[in-house]
Amino acid sequence: MQIVHITPHLPPDQAANAILPAQAGEWSKARGHEVRYLAHPPAQGGGVVVPAAGPVEWVPRREGVPALSRLLRIDAVQRTQHISSLLDRVAGQATLLHLHSNGLLVEAAARWATRHRVPYVLTLYGTEIWHYRKKWPVDFFTRAYQGAAAVTFYSQGLMARAVELGLDRSNLSVVYPAVPEMFAVRDQATRHAWRDALGIREARLIVNVKRLHELAGQTYLIEAFAKVRQARQDVRLVICGTGSLRESLESQAAALGITDAVTFAGLVSNDQVARYTAAADVFALPSLLEALPTVAVEALTSGAPVVSADHPGGLELQEIFGADVAVVPRKDAGRLATALLDALASGRRTSPTTDEALARLFRPGAIATQYEALYQGVATR
Repeated sequence: MQIVHITPHLPPDQAANAILPAQAGEWSKARGHEVRYLAHPPAQGGGVVVPAAGPVEWVPRREGVPALSRLLRIDAVQRTQHISSLLDRVAGQATLLHLHSNGLLVEAAARWATRHRVPYVLTLYGTEIWHYRKKWPVDFFTRAYQGAAAVTFYSQGLMARAVELGLDRSNLSVVYPAVPEMFAVRDQATRHAWRDALGIREARLIVNVKRLHELAGQTYLIEAFAKVRQARQDVRLVICGTGSLRESLESQAAALGITDAVTFAGLVSNDQVARYTAAADVFALPSLLEALPTVAVEALTSGAPVVSADHPGGLELQEIFGADVAVVPRKDAGRLATALLDALASGRRTSPTTDEALARLFRPGAIATQYEALYQGVATR
């Protein structure tokens, strides 16, 4: 088969809809399929990285569009035509397309696929559904959704929400994110060595990995961490990620007198994230909204218990992993601080039951098999 992935992100962007397309391409290539990509360049910083699975046709992001052009959708029409011409070249011989998330790139690809009678799979990650509002008279996302040969969701909660919003249809399924093998439980000697290499001198470590954005909730984490530091001085907070809130978060930490105990690591590679999560005593996820937080699953795979806000993704992870995921109310820094202190005091790592659930639901081999079966079913339909 020739499989073309259409995605708004690819690594080094660390969003789920960047990581999965790269992974899925590698799995397909290993099974003998030809893989290509149509994608936007990185949005989070860092240079362009070409996936190992196949070539990429880059589509520049829309920037500086005049208001009138945006209002009249002149720019959208022109960009749709450009995307269609690129697909003529990139996907002219495609067996199927795999569309990731939403936006003009994905919607234009869905229209192209329908017109050329090329089946496509659509994978949804969260915001497309949580913020879904049908637009009249024409809604291109709804059209792309209904025209897909199959739709996969990143979580059970996300699929249930889609059905609740009137997006029920045939061939819906949940395929959880795959956690790479670099995320694994390490022995104490390795964890201590990695802490030293990362410059962590404190005995206890809390880690958060997320873009610095209002929805990530780091302002509540920093407030909670100030309370943690009042109770014990042997703990450091590391926040991995980049974004527009960095300056304000640094100012907040300074105002609370905890600057010396907080590390803003910036945008770090996945192998570095794996070291941080393995070294961590607890992983904090105070986000206001998550469908299925891959970073939290990566932490669990590394042996670190998770303290999460009560967003849908956190609740679903708690249902799967039980006591290894503590859930507290969103925006409640006091409850978050208490849960973090409890996790630090216990010193416990994740349980064998969690390891079993991870192997069954989140490891690459299991996820690759699900996507291969999906592709084969779509291609032969």
